[in-house]
Amino acid sequence: MQKKYIDLHVHSTASDGTLTPSELVQEAVRANLLAFALTDHDTVDGIKEAKAAAAKTPVELIPGVELSTEYHDKEIHMVGLFLDETNPTLLSHLARFRDSRKNRNQKMYQKLQEEGFDISEEALRHMFPDAVLTRAHVARFLLDKGYIKSISEAFETYIGDGCRCHVPREKISPQKAIELIRLAGGISVLAHPILYHLSDSRLRGLIEDCVSCGLLGIEALYSTYSPSDEQYIRRLAAEYGLKLSGGSDFHGSNKPHIRLGKGKGSLAVPYEFLDGLRQ
Repeated sequence: MQKKYIDLHVHSTASDGTLTPSELVQEAVRANLLAFALTDHDTVDGIKEAKAAAAKTPVELIPGVELSTEYHDKEIHMVGLFLDETNPTLLSHLARFRDSRKNRNQKMYQKLQEEGFDISEEALRHMFPDAVLTRAHVARFLLDKGYIKSISEAFETYIGDGCRCHVPREKISPQKAIELIRLAGGISVLAHPILYHLSDSRLRGLIEDCVSCGLLGIEALYSTYSPSDEQYIRRLAAEYGLKLSGGSDFHGSNKPHIRLGKGKGSLAVPYEFLDGLRQ
């Protein structure tokens, strides 16, 4: 019997991916996925289009979001799955985040201008007319204009955390993110915990704090995990009673080494994960 695979961490042009929601559905069909979750950063704007496109295919679309949070000065991402993208409380919060992002972007453009780059919101809008502008779009703009030689150079030299053109963004706590996701009828999943480079005791502290507020899942499969990373997260999931989730964190050409459903080539998130999360 043919194995069934899914991808529960995917981004579109509604945030910082390079495929539209409809194009993602077609890519999921080509990848033989049974389901994928659209989890754009701090926005649900792409879900309606993705749902409509998926309705014409065998692919199931899981409405989701990825919220940026801060925990003891560390950026932590919380994925919400199965949520109601029309929930007024969630939409109000996301609108406030968009306003905060716009103010932050203006300050970042000014700093980049002071570095000698000819960059403005108008120029970015011309290049990315329908996108919610993020640092990934700034990096792509600088690359396409020939100012830098790679996307990573933009983050490592100019706009990454702690770099000279970086501007901090408004964040909420993981606990607040879990509450927002719950109010929107969704379930919360701690995204890619290995990427935070926390000690075992600090990661356990984060998990314990989140479980006490309603955290239900954790990403045990992810594009950059080693086998030992996966085993470690599976052990933590069993210890804290968390459901298993997994995804590629696909961004299209903004992360060209990551493929939808396949990650770096060996990712395979079983459909059983989706069944477990539904329960």
